[in-house]
Amino acid sequence: MKILIIHGANLGILGKREPEIYGTLTLDEINGILMSEFPNVEFEFFNSNFEGEIVNKLNSLIDSDFDGVVINPGAFTHYSYAIRDAISALKIPVVEVHLSNIYARAQSGETFRQISVIAPVCKGYIAGFGHLSYILGVEAILKLIEKQKAK
Repeated sequence: MKILIIHGANLGILGKREPEIYGTLTLDEINGILMSEFPNVEFEFFNSNFEGEIVNKLNSLIDSDFDGVVINPGAFTHYSYAIRDAISALKIPVVEVHLSNIYARAQSGETFRQISVIAPVCKGYIAGFGHLSYILGVEAILKLIEKQKAK
């Protein structure tokens, strides 16, 4: 099983960036947790603050041996039709995850965060559970792949 984990804009500064919202774990710590939780999964981790790099990475999966993708697009969630289109082109399952509950963020005046242009082209959406969102995302991908192989 081979899964790509994509971390989008500003996720490389996790642990330092608004820990009251995003927690104190770093990106490397989250990646390490995933590897220890799922020792039989081959992970590739990709982090970029550049939309085009994420699009290129997604495009590279079209003829690859990856089985699924878990993506946290960060701020690209709210406006990146380019990432959305790249996900639409994939035949493998993609699950969108977020550390914070973007729908609860309206209380702090961030209503723009309540819109995901990415979610409608993903198999599922998990948010608000901190680093557990990534674990749940991987579990969802594994179940989707298992279901697909059973057909």
